[in-house]
Amino acid sequence: MQGQIGAMAFTLATSLPDIHMAAVEKGELVVKTTRERLLPLLTLLRDDPRYRFEQLMDLCGVDYPSRPERFDVVYNLLSVTHNHRIRVIVTTDEIAPVPSVHHLWPSATWWERECYDLFGVVFSGQPDMRRILTDDGFEDFPLRKDFPLTGYEEVRYDVEKRQVVKEPVSLTQDFRDFDFVSPWEGMLTLPGDEKAHEVRQGIKRARG
Repeated sequence: MQGQIGAMAFTLATSLPDIHMAAVEKGELVVKTTRERLLPLLTLLRDDPRYRFEQLMDLCGVDYPSRPERFDVVYNLLSVTHNHRIRVIVTTDEIAPVPSVHHLWPSATWWERECYDLFGVVFSGQPDMRRILTDDGFEDFPLRKDFPLTGYEEVRYDVEKRQVVKEPVSLTQDFRDFDFVSPWEGMLTLPGDEKAHEVRQGIKRARG
């Protein structure tokens, strides 16, 4: 199996243009290409009998804010015919669109909408470029690294107004660090558990 994947990586790296990298990482084939070559590459991987990656398992984004093209768009494909997997990666920024692959795999519409909703990546040719997880009117993109964990607004139902309202986030208490070793923060040995604690720590009592 590893030999077949390695041979596939070599073939892709040496026979196709604009392949930045094709290598085996942790037993899985990873290919990096350009946005311009994405559709020809994915069409080849789907239709060529040597590859036959029939299924798009998922499509996701990764954010690297320090890079000029801060986003990786990752396509995870599965070949049912050959029992192989491949990960195809292209990069983009907040403006440059990535070609939609919904005509190759109809399920891609859901994944592209999710990537747009959470990262702000735009897919050209996607006929249904709407948010899919956040509420109507939501601004910004929750999975970007510069988006705060708490968000900017919270949504609740106002009984007096009888409607859903948006308000700035207000936390009842600050974030806290918890010691999950024991129910009591900072207590490593429970009452009555001293002997077991000594065994765990390798402590030997001096005997009189």
